[in-house]
Amino acid sequence: MKIVSVNVGLPREVIWKGKRVTTGILKEPITGRVMMRRLNLDGDRQADLSVHGGPSKAVYVYPVQHYDYWRGELPEMKLPWGMFGENLTTEGLLEDAVSIGDRLRIGSAEVMVTEPRMPCYKLGIKFGREDIIKRFLRSGRTGFYVAVLQEGEVGAGDSVDLIGRDGNDVTVADITRLYVNERDNLDLLHRAIQVEALPESWRDHFRQQIQKLGRSVERERQAKSRASPCCE
Repeated sequence: MKIVSVNVGLPREVIWKGKRVTTGILKEPITGRVMMRRLNLDGDRQADLSVHGGPSKAVYVYPVQHYDYWRGELPEMKLPWGMFGENLTTEGLLEDAVSIGDRLRIGSAEVMVTEPRMPCYKLGIKFGREDIIKRFLRSGRTGFYVAVLQEGEVGAGDSVDLIGRDGNDVTVADITRLYVNERDNLDLLHRAIQVEALPESWRDHFRQQIQKLGRSVERERQAKSRASPCCE
């Protein structure tokens, strides 16, 4: 496992649907080494801190293997590294093999996997098409965010080493599936809320889903009870 490209960018103003928007998604590959810090890489910033950035989303990782898929889906587009707004384009870190809470050594830094990337309208800005948002999420090729546990230097070609696994075995792909198409998977929902590395906003969302499913089961039970013939 290794870094293929390191990509950074400062927020810029763009025009989208006639409105001026500030976005940090316009990242470009760099040469040389750069410091990975608690909130971002040197030379990189997030624009809207209410939904982007922060300690649990300091650095965004995207697998290089997905680029071949998207080149097939979007043959008319050029897809340079950093196209998805990722800080690190990596080889060998796929969503169904990486668990929330896994610890990785990247260059001289140490990080922990926290959550999948959920796309917003700014991905549509980068691609110049709104349909990419649903297609991105539906594909399951989300990449993931990491929290920086130990700051250090990183650069293209650096190895990425797994140095600790989370015992709950809830993958990045599992979280995406719970959000997109497995909302009634109670076993996985219960496992997900036990993962301390998963941000509280995600765990709250899944707790609400569990409660909703519980109410639905109770309504069905009551409906069956009322429909059953009385025995006297």
